[in-house]
Amino acid sequence: MGKKIAALRRTVMGAVATALRRLPVFPVGMPDKRADAGRLDQRVHQQIIVFFPTMQDSLYQLRQWYQAFSELNRVHPVLVIFKDSRTAAVVREESGLDCLTIATYGQLDAILAKSDVRLALYVNHDPINFEALRFTTMTHVYLGHGDSDKGVSASNQVKAYDYCFVAGQAAVDRIKDHVRAYDADARCRIIGQPQLDGSGLLNLPARTVGAKATVLYAPTWEGSQPSVSYSSVVSHGPSLLRSLLDDGGFRVIYRPHPLTGVVSAAYAQGDAENRGLVTAAEERSGVGHVVDVSGTLAAAVADSDLLISDVSGVALSWLPTGRPLLVTTPEGAQAQIALTRIDGVLPHLRASDAHAAAAMVRDHLQDDPSAVARAGLIAYYMSDVTPGSATSRFVEACGILIA
Repeated sequence: MGKKIAALRRTVMGAVATALRRLPVFPVGMPDKRADAGRLDQRVHQQIIVFFPTMQDSLYQLRQWYQAFSELNRVHPVLVIFKDSRTAAVVREESGLDCLTIATYGQLDAILAKSDVRLALYVNHDPINFEALRFTTMTHVYLGHGDSDKGVSASNQVKAYDYCFVAGQAAVDRIKDHVRAYDADARCRIIGQPQLDGSGLLNLPARTVGAKATVLYAPTWEGSQPSVSYSSVVSHGPSLLRSLLDDGGFRVIYRPHPLTGVVSAAYAQGDAENRGLVTAAEERSGVGHVVDVSGTLAAAVADSDLLISDVSGVALSWLPTGRPLLVTTPEGAQAQIALTRIDGVLPHLRASDAHAAAAMVRDHLQDDPSAVARAGLIAYYMSDVTPGSATSRFVEACGILIA
């Protein structure tokens, strides 16, 4: 009798869990695992998968690869695998790529056993990636979703993958210098940044600074642990924004990272304060101050004369514009920076100097002392930035690995 009751309880709980997952109120931070049941016993025809088990709040990592994956799909069909059907639905609508949702590790095992998948691609280091990394029938490639001197760009996690596709020689050197017992020269493939080919950032027209220069402040998020805490949202943000807004000589675009405040309530509050400062200033002046939460960085960059960012990929994406930029100095004592050449080139803004940001910005708009040095770093960090070249190299590199 006891066994029958236990079995009945499991059946009921399973039915309840399934019903809950079908409700629109199911927590967005948890995968709903609503598998595409009709496809789980079928062979997939694609030889390349993109494994993305994370949730919608991390879609910024995948979205920037849409164009590159679409170009790859023209030559070598691509299947994107999810563990959340809501995330899959968004990507299916936005990208047109074939998307499949699984609920369990066993379902992935069954699909791969029936199919001839030869290459798996990953755009982040999510721990759940190991559900796919276990399979030896595929070559595993870490793509990432940006390149910067953040510690995660030189993470020991790269050892889990067969290869890393990287933007330029800077990434190879960074990994070589900071990751022990890893042959970066053999396992890194320099392809450039295909993400930028579809972004509009590589062919921006020359910009003439108007009566009010536009300053883009684009800080990163707080990070999931102290060693990757690079955000200036709390340490610099309020003082920096007050300086720029009170000066009256600038138009300000505040573009917070989409994950800001996910880990820390203090950063959520700091972000809210920063947004409030910009909104209030715009209500007073009407000059066009804006809080930018749009999906793409390109429009904000195209409309800006100078960038203030943290240690993040945004700074490197800005390099091809040739326009001045300032990088904030992380306040977190434990923040680990995988320093490369750019650190000695870019001007830094400390939190203690944030109250004087307007004066520093004005100086760098009038005389951009790092301009020549920055231009010399583009090839080192991003290799060939001719629009389309990185995507071509990406498609070619994938073709070689599945051949």
